[in-house]
Amino acid sequence: MLKQPNTKYQAFPPIQLADRSWPGKTITRPPIWMSTDLRDGNQALFEPMSAARKLSMFEMLCEIGFKEIEVAFPSASQTDFDFVRKLVEENRIPQDVTVEVLTQARDHLIRRSFESLKGARRAIMHVYNATAPNFRRVVFNVDRAGCIKIATEAAKLVRECAEAQPETEWVFQYSPETFSSTELDFALEISERVFEIWQPTKERPAILNLPATVEAATPNVYADQVEWMCRNLSNREAIIVSVHPHNDRGTAVAAAELAVMAGADRVEGCLFGNGERTGNVDLVTLALNLYSQGIDPQLDFSRINHIARTAEECTQLPIHPRHPYVGDLVFTAFSGSHQDAIKKGFAAQDPNALWEVPYLPVDPADLGRTYDSIIRVNSQSGKGGIAYLMESAYGLVMPRRMQVEFSAEVQQVMDDTGEEQSAQDIWAIFERAYLSDDLPVTLLAHRLEESRDHHGVELDVMVNGKPRRLRGEGNGPLDAALRALGLPLSIHSFEERSLGIGGDARAVAFLEIASPDMAGTLFGAGCSSSIVEASLRALISAANRLVTRDEKLREVLEASLSTV
Repeated sequence: MLKQPNTKYQAFPPIQLADRSWPGKTITRPPIWMSTDLRDGNQALFEPMSAARKLSMFEMLCEIGFKEIEVAFPSASQTDFDFVRKLVEENRIPQDVTVEVLTQARDHLIRRSFESLKGARRAIMHVYNATAPNFRRVVFNVDRAGCIKIATEAAKLVRECAEAQPETEWVFQYSPETFSSTELDFALEISERVFEIWQPTKERPAILNLPATVEAATPNVYADQVEWMCRNLSNREAIIVSVHPHNDRGTAVAAAELAVMAGADRVEGCLFGNGERTGNVDLVTLALNLYSQGIDPQLDFSRINHIARTAEECTQLPIHPRHPYVGDLVFTAFSGSHQDAIKKGFAAQDPNALWEVPYLPVDPADLGRTYDSIIRVNSQSGKGGIAYLMESAYGLVMPRRMQVEFSAEVQQVMDDTGEEQSAQDIWAIFERAYLSDDLPVTLLAHRLEESRDHHGVELDVMVNGKPRRLRGEGNGPLDAALRALGLPLSIHSFEERSLGIGGDARAVAFLEIASPDMAGTLFGAGCSSSIVEASLRALISAANRLVTRDEKLREVLEASLSTV
């Protein structure tokens, strides 16, 4: 049993920012995006990516449109170092892309990181040291002054190393690691001391990254921290404020969105949020959240399936099937009420109007997804989903009352099997229920006799395996055929549609019948290249379905046909 929270854990104190402005703001443009899939994301894997997989990921990130990519922690391993060298020496970095590397604030690691980037056109050198009280006390055993000394000595060395490699355009980035758990006055003090050394300007700004290294509070607290820092930086116009939210509390996306509202200019994260521990912010979700609000994220996710499969191959991590926007099932509805609303939404959606399909915040087609898997049928589904699959896959538009009737047929199969039914499975159920020849009466051929005031029909049928010829007259082919069958039935409704287009189109007929001894009605269906034959087949389909359920009518049919 969990211990009482107040005996072991302490709530994060609120930020004293009575005039906070971010709650009244909206995001109107995308932040600067920085992908750390190849660094933070790579460190989070059971098996770090090989050079080939890292290169595949890097090339995909460039195709998506990332202009800043943290490619490695080159001082951490020879593999990472060699990968950076490969990018530089083989000229694999596009002209509009800036690579970034991360280093701890330690002399030999900084020098090694600069060595990895020798010859690069433009690069971001990202240096960090932990600043939170428990890290100062427990991990490094330093006071505030000692922590500042670590940061400023590293800043001096970064500047010296950059001056020694003038062929590269350098951008400096500092992170007070564990910022979200650091006293705000100290986070500001140590950052200002670093920038005093780097002397950034509006024309050549430095980056201040404010990581929620461990997400310790609600997203609004993080937004307050970011707004407080933005307000109090002495040279704000020369600083790009960046955020790197982690997901320990499961709210990294919300924290990033609120942080941008609070003044952040830049967001660091991984495509699918697979940073260390519980992950970092999910950039795909963040960007497509903007897209769903009519804001161009300036990242191209129009081939989302390709992106997902490439990321899975590179990281060896699966993407959850219900992952926002990306998961294989995220645009899939099993619920009957959802399916019905989506089906109606597609029917009503004007291609030139705002997107308003229920349950779908964005058009799947914008992400390169097809509509094929939007509605799938299982035991939770209803008539709307079944009807949608039949219409989208086979062009079969059933009358609404027939949708209700047929959904019971499908439901019975799902209850028996417990399995999801594909469009092909549902079509097979439809054929068995309405179009099968393995029933008491099968139509072999028909002949019509027409005059001004009456219609006659002659039906060649197979009845329980025996050939019969039936004749009837009436005020139309269906009425004549009904009389030929000799059953006490009445036609309640009749509809016909085209199945397919052009010369190969077939007619499909739906016929609803009633019987004096039956509550409600029953449908039959028939398909043929001839509308008359389709109609006759629909009548016999309905009659078959009725007599197989009603023993009394079966006896009437058998008695009637035995005299023929």
